[in-house]
Amino acid sequence: MTSMDFNGMIDMHIHSAPDLRERKHTDKELMLQAEKLGMRAIVIKSHCFPTTDRAWHLNQGNKKVQAVGSVTCNAPIGGLNRIAVENAIKLGAKIIWLPTNDAKNHRTKMKQAGGIELLHGSQLSDEAVEVIELASEYNVVLGTGHISKEEIYKVAEKAKSLNFRKLVITHPEFHIVDLSIGEQINLLKEFDLKFERTYAQPIGGGMYKSNLEINLEAIKRVGYESTIVSTDSGQIENPPWNISFPSYIEYLLENGISEKELIHMTKTLPLLLLGL
Repeated sequence: MTSMDFNGMIDMHIHSAPDLRERKHTDKELMLQAEKLGMRAIVIKSHCFPTTDRAWHLNQGNKKVQAVGSVTCNAPIGGLNRIAVENAIKLGAKIIWLPTNDAKNHRTKMKQAGGIELLHGSQLSDEAVEVIELASEYNVVLGTGHISKEEIYKVAEKAKSLNFRKLVITHPEFHIVDLSIGEQINLLKEFDLKFERTYAQPIGGGMYKSNLEINLEAIKRVGYESTIVSTDSGQIENPPWNISFPSYIEYLLENGISEKELIHMTKTLPLLLLGL
């Protein structure tokens, strides 16, 4: 394990139980792991339902680490549902994720039918615009989830028109999203946005592959200033979060990323985005 101090670090993307999918750890187990590392906060994510009430309960029993709730615009909440999203924000959600597993882009690439689309023709749907405007109005993070490149660009355009600066491109290295480093550089030239770079990704058959090598290249070429280091941890096929997070940090330190840069990616920028 790296000797770097984890005190004050934030992981903005972790899956835990209860969930409809089996997870590596429960909410309480995750909080204990985060407390032992000295973390400042963790964001709990579910593809199926808001995690705001779970975060609230966790925070009643643990004052050393802050649990942060979120909401994902998938089918269980009605997709791009303004009312559900706004209620989640009012209950404490700090991140809105656009559709993930229920995104049209995700389903198409997984050879599945249906899915939630953000575009009508070449323009954002009214529902998509409402969700973006909510993120801007309440000054919370908007993650792009698993939407298509074209949808990402249109969302970024709308965010720019609102002067909204908390747009985060969710794991661009994930094969469902598949933004090349060149495409990321071009997006950053035009828009004020951030990139969340995660620990591993599924490759089928219950197998995962490490994202660390491509993430290292992206940090060096796109820049650490726009990067958030998070894990997207919690899958039973991957190491527990308290192993995946430190090993991610250790890999970056051993491969030329400075402590100053890591502090920005794990403390300064997440703290700013979440407004804690």
